[in-house]
Amino acid sequence: MIKKNGKTEANTYLELLAKFPPRPIKSEFELNSVQGVVDSLLEKSELTEDEHDYLHILGTLIQDYEERHISIPDVQGIDLIKALIQEHNLRQKDLVHIFKTESIVSAILKGQRNLTVEHIQKLAEHFHISPSAFFPL
Repeated sequence: MIKKNGKTEANTYLELLAKFPPRPIKSEFELNSVQGVVDSLLEKSELTEDEHDYLHILGTLIQDYEERHISIPDVQGIDLIKALIQEHNLRQKDLVHIFKTESIVSAILKGQRNLTVEHIQKLAEHFHISPSAFFPL
């Protein structure tokens, strides 16, 4: 252990590398192993600078693997809203604050009504994504 600023740091960068050396991810099993290490670091209330650096390396490896092996279909408009509802375990009535009534939510999800600019703005704010995601390509 190394002391920095009078504190003993439990996980120096070299110790982290020795425990779980980062390597390019080549399989789903390896991806799950790396994700487990990332999850254990993210559970900590406060990370050291060395842990942040190590986490960045692991995140880069995960991103590289996912870009090469996992295709994420382009989803926009109503299909995106449906996917977000499912991903966030929401019900139609959970979006009433955006659409004003549950019947409007229902009509939009059935394709009977178009999204307005106001709907798109509120959806983007609610789900923290770009408003452009709700427009067809």
